[in-house]
Amino acid sequence: MRILCISDTTSSLAFSSNVKDIYKDVDLIISCGDLPIDSYDYVSTMLSRDLYYVYGNHNLKNFRRAMRLEGPSIGFGNTYRIMGEDETSKFYGFLIDGKCCRDKRTGLLIAGLGGSMRYNDGDSQYTEKQMKYRIWKLVPQLLYNKRRYGRYLDILVTHAPPFGYGDGPDLCHMGFRCLLHFIDKYQPQYLVHGHIHLDDMNAQRVRERGNTKIVNVYSSYLLDDETLGAGSLRKAGEKTTGGL
Repeated sequence: MRILCISDTTSSLAFSSNVKDIYKDVDLIISCGDLPIDSYDYVSTMLSRDLYYVYGNHNLKNFRRAMRLEGPSIGFGNTYRIMGEDETSKFYGFLIDGKCCRDKRTGLLIAGLGGSMRYNDGDSQYTEKQMKYRIWKLVPQLLYNKRRYGRYLDILVTHAPPFGYGDGPDLCHMGFRCLLHFIDKYQPQYLVHGHIHLDDMNAQRVRERGNTKIVNVYSSYLLDDETLGAGSLRKAGEKTTGGL
């Protein structure tokens, strides 16, 4: 399984003119936020792959409107449409902020919890208590996943990292403690996040807690793992196009 993960900046190979050649065999695209919504159209169109995203604490165009929408369950073959401010621009993608879904093509179970720690009462900022409540709302779908597919989740997509796993010392960049409990209880194979900028692109990106790999995907990161999903591709009737 090969997944292109993007976050925080469009100054990466994912938004270059060579993106088709560099990432031609990815299975899907994940964004951890802080990117302009309009930028997703480019990378998803160039690669002809579905894109799943959460909001960060910046680039919040349409945030309030999008987070109020309560349409059909997403990620089961339905197209989720976000209208632009002028009601003419369209982006087709999957907003998974506060939601859990199953990717139809790969069978991967993906959930999203965007936003940062609340530091100035802006949009897409949450207290620890508020993030705990957002996790609580995911529990019914996670329990369904366990009964139906034998596992709670494959990938948790966040903007902020878990507390103590590559986060920063200031309140804005501090991680959520409740994400540690989430990892311990539901054991996703991966938690991917952005928010923490890497001045040195050779800095540590991957950390582990139990069986979960926590990856800072700042800028762009190719998650390449043939074990991802524990055979979910076979269950979905597809063959993997990549792998280690």
